[in-house]
Amino acid sequence: MSSNWITNPGVWSYGVAMAAFVGLALRLIVRWQPGGKPAMLLAFVLSTALAAAAAFAFAIWANLIAWASAFTLDLFRSAATLGFLLALLGVRDSSRGAQRAGAWWIAMVCIGVALIVIQWLLGVPPPAGIETERFSHPVGFAAALAIAIFGLVLVEQCYRRTPAAARWQVRPLLLAFGGLLAYDLVLYSDALLFRALDADLWAARGFAQALTVPLFVLTLDRTQNWSFELSVSRGVLVGSAALAASGAYLMLMAGAGFILRYAGGSWGRALEAALVFAALLLLVTVGLSATFRAKVRVLVAKHFFTYRYDYRQEWLKFTNTLTSMTAAQPWAACIQALGDLVESPGGALWLKNSSGQYRQVARVSLPTIEDVETESAPFPTFLRRTGWVLEISDVLTRPASYDNVVIPASIANLPEAWLIVPLQTADELVGYVVLTSPRVKIEIDWEVRDLLKTAGRQAASYLAYAMATEALLEARKFDAFHRLSTFVVHDLKNLIAQLQLLLSNVERHRDNPDFQRDMLRTIEHVVGRMHQLMLQLRPDRTESDRPKPVDVAAVAKRVHALRAAGRAGLTLEVADGILAWAHEDRLERVLAHLVQNAFDASGREPAVRLRSERIGDEVLIEVSDRGSGMTAQFLRERLFRPFQSTKDTGMGIGAFECQQYVQQVGGSIDVQSEPSVGTRVRVRLRAVAESPATEGAVA
Repeated sequence: MSSNWITNPGVWSYGVAMAAFVGLALRLIVRWQPGGKPAMLLAFVLSTALAAAAAFAFAIWANLIAWASAFTLDLFRSAATLGFLLALLGVRDSSRGAQRAGAWWIAMVCIGVALIVIQWLLGVPPPAGIETERFSHPVGFAAALAIAIFGLVLVEQCYRRTPAAARWQVRPLLLAFGGLLAYDLVLYSDALLFRALDADLWAARGFAQALTVPLFVLTLDRTQNWSFELSVSRGVLVGSAALAASGAYLMLMAGAGFILRYAGGSWGRALEAALVFAALLLLVTVGLSATFRAKVRVLVAKHFFTYRYDYRQEWLKFTNTLTSMTAAQPWAACIQALGDLVESPGGALWLKNSSGQYRQVARVSLPTIEDVETESAPFPTFLRRTGWVLEISDVLTRPASYDNVVIPASIANLPEAWLIVPLQTADELVGYVVLTSPRVKIEIDWEVRDLLKTAGRQAASYLAYAMATEALLEARKFDAFHRLSTFVVHDLKNLIAQLQLLLSNVERHRDNPDFQRDMLRTIEHVVGRMHQLMLQLRPDRTESDRPKPVDVAAVAKRVHALRAAGRAGLTLEVADGILAWAHEDRLERVLAHLVQNAFDASGREPAVRLRSERIGDEVLIEVSDRGSGMTAQFLRERLFRPFQSTKDTGMGIGAFECQQYVQQVGGSIDVQSEPSVGTRVRVRLRAVAESPATEGAVA
């Protein structure tokens, strides 16, 4: 430092900071608000004032003793900062307020002592002017940088977990702490990069600290009391506890390494390297241990919270696990979801089947059990009646407390079996889950039982839903098969009608060569159609649903040839070259059905017309007759509904099937009819453009 302290910026910088924080301390004392948090804030303000005074002295008398004092007091200031932020993250509990306030003070002192030990072992060199090996280790900068980063994390957590209504009060306070820690972050990042503290940054630090005082004053003016609560995340506390344990472990190993280096002689450095490797390997092994994580969670729940569980997080995790069920393994997720609530690594699930028997359907880390329990057996009856969560060892020890219920021997003899959780919906016992012993000892109290009982009901709902869905899919498969069978039967009826028409004309036209040709053609068509119908009934059929360009005139001519065989009255008016998007065989069935219905409605003297034309992007196919017709009510309410027909021998499937198919290929069908006047059915299909390949791609 400069010998002329009047021109030294560090003197003025830390002098202003000292005065500002002394004034802030007086403000806190004069308008004192009782409570642990104001006391922690006062500790921070006083430690900052003392640290600024020590830095002020170092700026004047730049020597090793002054720097050691300034740095030690600055460490206490860092400890007070972390202590206050941790206290701000704490949860108020009136029954334990005094104990927790004392715990925060003890924690703050321990943090300060730990920081001093670490920094003095590692060392942080002064800004300039002093050459000493005592403060020459750059790792000290990394430790100071870690303190600043951890403090900023706490600031972020405090703000994010403060209720929205209280953020107006704490925003200036957290901005002040964030500014102080951010400046330290810049200072020690630069020092770690260049292996020395920047003298200018260090000198300006006092001014930066003084600039945060108005924010503290603003917080005090806005805050009449410190009663607002923060919603503390258990995950944060679990992580903090793990981090603290890891830090303590590394401190212990660092101390051991320090002793080995200076007391190990020529073996010192080798032993230190081996110890560091072993320590890190053990730390990673323990950190990856599920049992260790479970112990940390139980520790945090017992000592930091009134209730053992964070029900919001537990329920979200439970629901996410249940909804991860897959079709291949739908039940394993239920075991995992319930086991995660009590740190159980495995279990087995029994479900009731359609015969009323409870069988094991899934297991994790348990053997297969073939024994079954009937629905009326004593054990399932007891679970259904009480809905109790059973601790197996307790049931075996005190059977009288459980109505002398007998747990099945196949379960009771399993050494890993621990809990039995019923899965119940309303009055039905869907099943039950047997959980294995937990990773860490857990006391089964009312809270655990209530959580498992509620979770069991939720899991039962999911399982019942999964089983109902499976049954519904199976029922839909049968329904689809039955519907297809109905369509096939309807088509068979039409084919039989064609054969009957031939038989009715055989006696009159058996010697007519034209009739014989029509008969052979009709029989060939019927055989082909029956073969296609049989293929449709196969479960592994591979019929493509993609429509193709179909020549409407060719289909209409085949229908005319088949339906007009042996009778007159069908007029064909179709233009060649009209292509529509459809399936040739199914379109033929639609037109054949419409023509057949027209004949049936026309009586002895049919006058049926089948015509087609292209209108823009549509192909219009019209079948009209002058038969008996249909009423408007029948058209509106019954025509396109299955199993509705005006014919005594009709099945009421044909019109429904026609409409379903035409809509499937993107077309439409409409009917105009009047009783005793006749009927006109119009089928509109998509026309094929000039480039069928392009249209097919779009289709």
